[in-house]
Amino acid sequence: MCLIAFSFNDHPKYKLVLAANRDEFYKRPTRNAQFWNEEGLPNILAGKDLEGKGTWMGVHKDGRWAALTNFRDPSSIKKNAPSRGELVIDYLSEERNATDYIREIGDKASVYNGFNLLLGDALGVYHFSNQNYTIREISPGIHGVSNALLDTPWPKLEEAKKGLKDAMNKTSFQAEELFQLLLNDKKADDQNLPQTGIPYKWEKAVSSVFIATDNYGTRCSTILLIDRNNNIEFVERSYKPGNPEAFETVRFVINS
Repeated sequence: MCLIAFSFNDHPKYKLVLAANRDEFYKRPTRNAQFWNEEGLPNILAGKDLEGKGTWMGVHKDGRWAALTNFRDPSSIKKNAPSRGELVIDYLSEERNATDYIREIGDKASVYNGFNLLLGDALGVYHFSNQNYTIREISPGIHGVSNALLDTPWPKLEEAKKGLKDAMNKTSFQAEELFQLLLNDKKADDQNLPQTGIPYKWEKAVSSVFIATDNYGTRCSTILLIDRNNNIEFVERSYKPGNPEAFETVRFVINS
């Protein structure tokens, strides 16, 4: 994922409402969300990066979930680093809580390129990054992460969080409302652009919630809802390259 806005313990019906976009090169092969039966992991629901063999976001039938974003710092890229997407699958493939898994990662986190990892379990939601090596327990409210640390106020993240807050003001809402906030293609004003070390033209192009360039952009949007009875709804919308109006949707419901 490259942008995640989520609400934790801040809605009368849902303990988690999460809306996320995955941005990637269009040519990178990808499998849409499904249960990982072929891999011998039938309890894991996730899309699959067919090049790196991991995923950007997934959920286990027991209610645990994980999502990952890259941390943007072109000056520190490791050419032969393992795929960060394996972290999501590692966490979901064995029965353990989030903080135990983060401690297991330990010094191993340094072998990966920069990442943010969000993990949820029955005890709470946690953030960890190999940029600060801090386990942060998430407080109730609306939060978000893009390609910087949690809740860094990049313009597109603030736009997404505002859209989520507007939706959360309703007792009842539909997944479609959350998909709409993820289609926001407004670019940040120049004075508010993050300075991450990439060229201005590229920084501008990726400064919107929904990204569309010639060879890179938003590949899919995902909505994850977990209600207070631990029932899960997972909806993924995959787009044709650069075209938010051409998509296919898959929806899964896991009852507790």
